[in-house]
Amino acid sequence: MIYAASYRMLGSKAAAEDAVQETFMRLWRHAAKWKPQGAKFETWLYRVAMNICLDQLRKTKREAPEDAAPERADSADRQDQKIFAAERRFAIDEALDKLPERQRLAITLCHYQELSNIEAAEIMEISVEALESLLARGRRALRQRLAPMREHLMGKMDDGETSHLN
Repeated sequence: MIYAASYRMLGSKAAAEDAVQETFMRLWRHAAKWKPQGAKFETWLYRVAMNICLDQLRKTKREAPEDAAPERADSADRQDQKIFAAERRFAIDEALDKLPERQRLAITLCHYQELSNIEAAEIMEISVEALESLLARGRRALRQRLAPMREHLMGKMDDGETSHLN
């Protein structure tokens, strides 16, 4: 779960792996600082990981190649659907990457890590109302960025597949 959240925040496998490694190194060094009567352990660990991700984002400006293409699926059945799914994920990830850090973090925690608003607010050390505001602004920005591609992105979804944009 820590890797998935880090990857969503940083957009790079190598950077996410570094963040996870640093998270668990800090856990090892500072485990005694966690107090059972305070935040849940999982919340505390997410907070450490997301702080590391935010630090990495602030230290380096990531450059996303303009001509980057989605990874191609293997030649299994329904290859066109796999390629389309990869294109859709790429478009959504690219739009997510352009959000301000705090909006991206809120969406990552609530939508991709499936944490409750209360848990996400605790991790981000903000009120639930502030989190909901970040989520609303982030969703609105994603919809605006993806609006020109909406028909293409939504048109080829399989039955039963849902969008993270709704």
